[in-house]
Amino acid sequence: MVRTRPRASRNWADVTALLMLTVLIALMGITNTLALSIIERTRELGLLRAVGMTGAQMRWMIRGEMVLVAALAIVAGLGLGAAFAAGTITALGRTTEATLTLPVGPLLLVVAVAAVAGLLAGLLPARRAARFDVLTAIATS
Repeated sequence: MVRTRPRASRNWADVTALLMLTVLIALMGITNTLALSIIERTRELGLLRAVGMTGAQMRWMIRGEMVLVAALAIVAGLGLGAAFAAGTITALGRTTEATLTLPVGPLLLVVAVAAVAGLLAGLLPARRAARFDVLTAIATS
């Protein structure tokens, strides 16, 4: 006799896998956006270094920006997701009995993973910004 997981469990695993793939794609997009921001702000970052900001302070500043962007994305994603889910349930509720239940545990896991991913996404751009030569960065136009 072959035992298989219940259908609902398989569906939830599929949804979780797709959600993690979405987070990975968003992470790459945020990393690229931050890297472009670093390139565009080379002169300003060089000036910060010239007036005394250390490389470690620069790295933490960039990582902080990354966490803020990730936090805004998390709030927007959860808000829009809950709103669309409520709209869908409302539309379905006209023909069938449906209730909205949010899986708090898995959502908190996704929030934690996204926050850590945001911090990790800022590592390479922050490292690059901290390694700028001050005079070269200031001379950039």
